[in-house]
Amino acid sequence: MNEQGKVPTELLRGAYRPEDFPFETTEEIEALTDVIFGQERAARAIEFGLKVKQPGYNLFIVGPSGSGKSTYAEAKVKEVAIHGTVPLDWCYVYNFDHPDHPMALSFSAGQANVFKQEIDHLVKELERTIRSAFASEDFEKKRKEVHKAFNDQVEKIWKQLEQYVKDHNFGIEKTAQGMATVPLRFGRPLSPEEFKAMPDSMRDELNQKSKEIEAEVTEAARRVQLIERQMEEDYSELKKETARTATAELFEQLRDTYAEHAKVLTYLEGMQKDVVENYRLFQGSEKSEKASLLPFLEGDSKEKLVRYKVNVLVDQTKAEGSPVVFETNPSYYNLFGKVEYKSAFGSMATDFTMIKPGALHLSNGGYLLVQAAELLSNPMSWLMLKRALKTRELRMENILEERALISTAGIKPESIPLDVKVILIGNPYLYHLLAQWDEDFHKIFKVKVEFDHDMDRSPEHIREFAGFVKRYTEKASLLPFHREALANIINHSSRIAGDQRKLSTKFHTLAKVLVEASFWAEQEGQTVVGASHVRQALEEQEYRTNRIAEKIREMIADGTLMVDTEGVEVGQINGLAVLQMGDYAFGQPHRITVQTYLGRKGILNIEREASLSGNFHDKGLMILSGYLNGKFAQTRPLPVSASITFEQTYSIIDGDSASSTELYALLSSLSGVGIRQGIAVTGSVNQKGQIQPIGGVNEKIEGFFYVCAEKGLTGQQGVMIPHQNVKNLGLKEDVVQAVQEGRFHIWSVKTVEEGIEILTGESADTIFKRVEERLDRMYDSMKKLDSSKEEK
Repeated sequence: MNEQGKVPTELLRGAYRPEDFPFETTEEIEALTDVIFGQERAARAIEFGLKVKQPGYNLFIVGPSGSGKSTYAEAKVKEVAIHGTVPLDWCYVYNFDHPDHPMALSFSAGQANVFKQEIDHLVKELERTIRSAFASEDFEKKRKEVHKAFNDQVEKIWKQLEQYVKDHNFGIEKTAQGMATVPLRFGRPLSPEEFKAMPDSMRDELNQKSKEIEAEVTEAARRVQLIERQMEEDYSELKKETARTATAELFEQLRDTYAEHAKVLTYLEGMQKDVVENYRLFQGSEKSEKASLLPFLEGDSKEKLVRYKVNVLVDQTKAEGSPVVFETNPSYYNLFGKVEYKSAFGSMATDFTMIKPGALHLSNGGYLLVQAAELLSNPMSWLMLKRALKTRELRMENILEERALISTAGIKPESIPLDVKVILIGNPYLYHLLAQWDEDFHKIFKVKVEFDHDMDRSPEHIREFAGFVKRYTEKASLLPFHREALANIINHSSRIAGDQRKLSTKFHTLAKVLVEASFWAEQEGQTVVGASHVRQALEEQEYRTNRIAEKIREMIADGTLMVDTEGVEVGQINGLAVLQMGDYAFGQPHRITVQTYLGRKGILNIEREASLSGNFHDKGLMILSGYLNGKFAQTRPLPVSASITFEQTYSIIDGDSASSTELYALLSSLSGVGIRQGIAVTGSVNQKGQIQPIGGVNEKIEGFFYVCAEKGLTGQQGVMIPHQNVKNLGLKEDVVQAVQEGRFHIWSVKTVEEGIEILTGESADTIFKRVEERLDRMYDSMKKLDSSKEEK
C-alpha cells in the first residue's frame, strides 16, 4: 500500500488522556456554579441587553438546539431581576361613567389587595349604614311628612271635585273602568227608565253636563297623578339625601387614605354617586330594580353588588425584585389575557370581574421569555406583541368576537402602560427569517445574543466541563464518573463538534450520554461510571437508531446494492455520502461510474438529466469541466464527451463533496488506468485541482469501514479524505484499532495529483500523459470526421 499521505493513528481521534485529570472521580471536584460555560460572546451580549433600559432593546437569543440557551437565559434573567424594582399592582374596577370600559388602577406592590379589602369593607358598611339610616326615627318622620303633604293635597282636590259635582246635581261612582258620573234626582241616582222618560231637551242638557263633569274628573285625576309623581320624586330624593348623608363619612375616610391617588379619588367619587343613586341595592328590597340594573342585578343580593368589587389583576405582594415569566404556550390570550363570558338570557355576558391577566400583565415591569417558534406558530400573538412593544401599551381585545356564532355583550378594558423586556429564544433560521421579512424586527429586538455550537477545547473549558458533569450528576441523581469515563465523554464531545480542537455545546446530547452511562453502570452494580459504560451507552444509542444503516449494509453485502471493496476497475470509484435519519447520520458508499467517448458535449451529468441533481452537485461537475479544460485544452479543444452517474440512486443528489471522486473516475476512464475499489473517496475540488474539505467525514469513513468489515477486511482498504478534514476526525475505537493493526487505512490529500497516485499506484505524470495521448487520438479522430463531412 502507498504509505504516502497516510494519517497517523494519533490524529484519528481527539484522544484526551485520563491521567491529565487531577482527580480519580467527579466526587472529588466542585460542581460548576455557572449555568453554562464556553459562551463568552453570548454572556456579554445578554448582560448588555438585560441592563440597557431604552425602548426597543429586547433580546433575541440564537443558538443550536440543546445548547442550554433557554436554561442559561432564564437563570441569567432571574439573576438580574432579583436586584430589580418590584413593579406596580394592577386592578380593574367598574367605570361608573362608561360601564363598557372598565377602569385600570395601579398601586404600589401589595396595595391592590389592601384596596380591594377596603372596598369590600366599605360595601358592607354602606349596607349597614344605609339600612340603619332608613330605619331611623328621623327618616320615618320625614317620610311621614312627605306622605302627609301628598295626602293633604290629594284630599283637597277630591273635596273640591265632590263639591263641584254636587253643585251640578251629579254623583261619582267607581267602576271597574274607573270613575263615572251619574245624574241625581231627589238625591239619588237617576234610573235608566227615568232618563228615557225625560224629554229630549232635558236628556241633551244632562249629557252636556255629564261631559263637563267628566272633564273635571279627568283633570282632577291628572292633578292627583302629578302630585303622586312628585311625591315619589320627593320620597326618592329623601332616600338619596339620607343615603348621601349617611355614607359621606365612610367615603371621606377613604378619600383621606388615597388623597395622593387622583384616579382612585375619581373612582370613589363615581362610586359614591352610584351608591346614592342605587340606594335600593342596600335596602334589601327587590322591587322594580332588575329592569334598570341588568346585567349586574341578576341573582342574589351579593351578585347585585358586583359593580362595587375590585378585580385584582396583578398582585406583587410576595414579589422579590422584578418579575420573570417564561411563557411556554404564547397564544394571544395567554400573552394578553382574556375576558371570560357566561351565558345569560340566550347571549354571552361578562363584566370587569371576569378579566383575567396574561403573561404580559404578570411580567410587566420585568422580563418575559418566549420560544420564538411557539410565538410564530400563533400569528396574532406575534403581530399584537409587536404593536404592544411599539406603543408600550397593553391593550386587551377579544380577537374572536367578530367570528362569534352567538351574540356577546363585550367590554373594552382600559389599556395599561407596558414596560417589559422580551427575550425571544430561537434558532438561526427563525432569526434570519424575521430579520429579512419583518421590517419592525430590528426596531424592536435590537440585541442579538448568539450561542455558538462549539467552544475551544482548552484546559479551562475541560475543567469547567468536568464541573458541569459533577453538577448534572448531583441534579439528576446519577453515579459519579471516573476520569476514564470523563475522558471518553470529552472525546465524544469533540466528535459532536466535528473538530478535535473543540468541545460541543450541545449539552442536551451530552446529558443523554451521562444518564445512559450511569444506567448501565447501575445495571452492573457499580458505584462509579467507567469508560466501558460510556462506550456501552454510545453503542446502545446507535443500535436504537441504526436499523436503516444496517439494512443498507446487508444489501451491499448480498450484492443488491453494487459496491466493490476489492479489485481494480477503470472509470469506477466508490464515493461517500451521508444520510440523515432524524437525529442519526451515517455514511453510505455509492458506486460512481464514468464513460468517456468521442464528442463535443463535454461532461454529461446523468442525475441532472433525470432531474435528480441539486444545484451544488451541478456546480461541482461544472468545476470538473473547468479543471479538465485548464489542464488538457491549452493547445486544442477537448474532443470528448463523458457521462457520470451515481449508480443505483433514486433520490436527489446534492452537494459537491464527490466532485474530486468524480474527477478521479474521469481521469481513470480517459487514461485507461484502473482505480483500486478498496479505497473510497470524499472531497470537493476546485478548478486548480486543489482538494477542499467536506462535512460528515467521520460518518463517511465509518460507513465504508463497516461495509468493508461486512464483506471482509483485506488490509488493502481505506478512505481518502481532504487534508483539511484531519482535524475533524473523531473515529470510533474499532475503526482506530483497525487502522493501528493495518487492516484499514486513512489517507489525506491536498491535490488531485496526490489522490490519483494513491488510487492507481501510478504517478500523476504517467496518468496525465496517458490522458493527453488519449485526447490527442480523439482529437485526430474528430478532425478526420470533420474533414469527411466537409468533403461530402
